[in-house]
Amino acid sequence: MHTDCPRPMPWRIEDIDLTRIDLRQAAGNEDLLLLLCASSFIESGTDLYTKNLTSYFDDDPEVSAWLNTEWEPEELQHGRALRAYINYVWPEFDWDTAFRNFFDEYSKTCSVDEFEKTRALEMVARCVVETGTATLYRAINECSDEPVLKEITDHIRTDEVRHYKHFFKYFKKYNLIEGNGRFAVLGALMRRVAEIKSEDSEIALRHVFAMRYPERIHDTAYNRERTARISALVRRNLSADMCVKMLLKPLGIPARIQPGVHYPLAKITQHVFFR
Repeated sequence: MHTDCPRPMPWRIEDIDLTRIDLRQAAGNEDLLLLLCASSFIESGTDLYTKNLTSYFDDDPEVSAWLNTEWEPEELQHGRALRAYINYVWPEFDWDTAFRNFFDEYSKTCSVDEFEKTRALEMVARCVVETGTATLYRAINECSDEPVLKEITDHIRTDEVRHYKHFFKYFKKYNLIEGNGRFAVLGALMRRVAEIKSEDSEIALRHVFAMRYPERIHDTAYNRERTARISALVRRNLSADMCVKMLLKPLGIPARIQPGVHYPLAKITQHVFFR
């Protein structure tokens, strides 16, 4: 059992005045609210993923302590912040029931068996996830002028970038031991990139739609079209440049070569992330 105490938060949702939310502006962007709600589900399920990660790195007190005292509390706060925003704008939305339905399905997809085979490569996979979330919250911030949402997503994006830096540091720590070459690291990167849009967000959006539009629960075409609109909303505001820079870092590619791989990787990123 880990007895580490959570550290003070860089920011607190309790310090954000939700009454400043511009309700007309917030409620006017239904697709964005659907995305925020799905994101709140995934962030609120972080404790399950933390348990698996802590188990994988159980004999490393440095990594375990950081996961339990900083990463998990901050990720869970992301979920609380987004939930508070949704509840303020959509008071009629039954978040608790929708999340419970989501988690019943989502929890079955999370297991240590899906982790990379080595610790360094699992840290690479985590870098990809943090790249995706940092890029997502920057895109949300760019596509909304609602002041409270911009404040919340700026805090979350900053947290995700800091988390990325920690996972990258631990990747370097373990790769000094494992000695994975660029092709092994690239393989881990691409495997995680290929999964970035798969189960988590699809499960979350499906349960958001089921609660928001119960009359459309079996309308596959409608749900597919709504998902495509949400993806397009993010893609229009996606910073491919930021994303590529974060993805390239674990590969340690010399600066003189980076321009040659930057453009094709940016195109891949635009198609895979939030496609």
